[in-house]
Amino acid sequence: MKNIQREIEELREQIRYHNHLYYVLDRPEVADTEYDALFRRLQEVEDRYPQFVAPDSPTQRVGATPAAGFATVPHAVPMLSLGNAFNAEEMRDFDRRIRKLLDIDEVVYSIEPKLDGLSVELVYRDGIFMHGSTRGDGMTGEDVTSNLRTIRSIPLRLRSLDGLSPSLLEVRGEVYIDKADLARMNEERENEGLAPFANPRNLAAGSLRQLDPRVTGARPLKIFCYDVGRVEGISIETQEELLAVLAKLGIRVNPRYQICNGIEEAITFHERLQEEREELPYEADGVVVKVNDFAARRIAGEVTRSPRWAIAGKFPAEQGITQVKEIIVQVGRTGVLTPVAVLEPVRVRGVEISHATLHNEDEVKRKDVRSGDTVVVQRAGDVIPQIVRPLVERRSGEERPFIMPDACPACGGEVVRLEGEVAHRCLNLSCPARIKESIRHFISKGGLDIDGFGTKLVDRLVEQKLVRKVSDIFHLKRETLLSLDRMGEKSVENLLAALAASKSIPLAKLLFALGIIGVGEHAAEIFARAFMGLDRLTAATEEELCALPGIGPRTAKAVVDFFSNPANKEMLAELLAAGVRPVSAGSAAADAPTAKPLAGMRFVLTGTLSSMTRSEAGELIKRLGGTVSSSVSARTDFVVVGKNPGSKAQKARELKITILGEEYLTEADLTEVALIEADLIEADLTEAR
Repeated sequence: MKNIQREIEELREQIRYHNHLYYVLDRPEVADTEYDALFRRLQEVEDRYPQFVAPDSPTQRVGATPAAGFATVPHAVPMLSLGNAFNAEEMRDFDRRIRKLLDIDEVVYSIEPKLDGLSVELVYRDGIFMHGSTRGDGMTGEDVTSNLRTIRSIPLRLRSLDGLSPSLLEVRGEVYIDKADLARMNEERENEGLAPFANPRNLAAGSLRQLDPRVTGARPLKIFCYDVGRVEGISIETQEELLAVLAKLGIRVNPRYQICNGIEEAITFHERLQEEREELPYEADGVVVKVNDFAARRIAGEVTRSPRWAIAGKFPAEQGITQVKEIIVQVGRTGVLTPVAVLEPVRVRGVEISHATLHNEDEVKRKDVRSGDTVVVQRAGDVIPQIVRPLVERRSGEERPFIMPDACPACGGEVVRLEGEVAHRCLNLSCPARIKESIRHFISKGGLDIDGFGTKLVDRLVEQKLVRKVSDIFHLKRETLLSLDRMGEKSVENLLAALAASKSIPLAKLLFALGIIGVGEHAAEIFARAFMGLDRLTAATEEELCALPGIGPRTAKAVVDFFSNPANKEMLAELLAAGVRPVSAGSAAADAPTAKPLAGMRFVLTGTLSSMTRSEAGELIKRLGGTVSSSVSARTDFVVVGKNPGSKAQKARELKITILGEEYLTEADLTEVALIEADLIEADLTEAR
């Protein structure tokens, strides 16, 4: 057995060495046939002796089964976004601020291309890749570990650094795809009659968020790393040193970086890279300028979610000139009416543009864009078509100003603009333009939660005009469902049973399912508990709704507008006629005080839960009478922590709030914890008396 183990380790080491040369350094030493022979031999031995398979083995890059979804992962150190500089003078302004903050005459900068990809974080412990996540909102990302493992330029085991390896290393990088690979894939898709991918960034982001790692593994994704979060076991003082250390560890860094003495050298690099932009193998939308010295960065600090010590020097978007043929109005999936300019086709950066969104009525008026105008267009961020301005001097007098319609162009329903919003909306839940999304939301987990009613089935039912409004789902017949592709006897039976069971639904879930603007799960719970029935809520005034804790005037108006809309009144009547019976918060035995042990208690969930999803944990807590909050405050009673908890756990300790492990997420344990807490509160009150 020792000989087998030795052979496995030698094979792994050889393959890692050749992977590093090929995927990181781009200088292979062996032919593909020789590499393939090594890889096949390792697979054979590991298949024969599975007890020796290790998670960092080269054979384990595509080994996971498709995921049902992505868990969320908090970043121990926030992944900050960058401020932008759109010209040389703005870069000089950035430099002046930095020199003033640091009280020095000249700053040494590190500058590198800003890739147009997807930012990720890779976490290594004792040199082994443990997990990875997307940037997300900077504080929390999605766990895409299995997909990241398929990217061959990401080492599963770090190389030795002078005989040492950091005990913890959180590496930040950009996952991207080369322009040539995108062109090749699009050519293959067009030959197969499929629509081409729009751009490298969308392809990279979509590939990394595939639920099946095998799909990700088939895409030619690459990575360049440029930053770190937490580091333990080694000391790094500058960006230049960081990039050198990462390269020694086998982590791929972009060789096109430069250390610049002063901002003028950085501006020169920016201008040179802009000239070479088309020749770069990847899409770059600018450069990133960073203070090289880490001690100086700590002095400069951060503002909101951006560091003061770095800035993105953006490349100017290429522009074109064309004519607006007309301005139409599109109705989006949430009922928002969006003016869209229909253009004479024009090519900008190799892409033909024929439409450009004008966002909302205020934006049209601000830019004064009219039908018939000659306009300057560009691709915002080199992706989204955008009208920069009309060429007023070319007007003939026949141009027509835009007027937002007062009736929905899709259903003829009333169009409203809520106070404080820029959007105009169609409030008809059964509007043909939004019916698919209305149904998806209606049957979602937070709503009726109907098993077996997936997105594709909704699409088929609507496209075949078998469902034209929300209430139609309760009139689906067995024969109709059986006539659809991929719907067998058992699937149909289960779906019809789930539909029947969903008719008796807690009022809060029905309110959420209706998709009223501003009414999420928390607000729906507040309304359900306050009014105890649908009739009382539909008759409520804005003043009554605003009097509820946590309900603002915009949400109150949205609720009143929704229930006063004739189309929605008709839709509710149809739901009730179909047998939907909302159960009020106080009508079930389960609402008796003894059955709600967590009543009045506020919970916060943080970290990655292994036994259930956060949504499921929240549902359990709510079912027992508690509430779930997204932030920790003095009003929080318990913080439940999973793996890798972030700052919320630390704040709970500072506020002396009870912290529970996820093993307490059972009805029995939560009930026991609540009883203990109630006893402690009673004891405190007795002592106070």
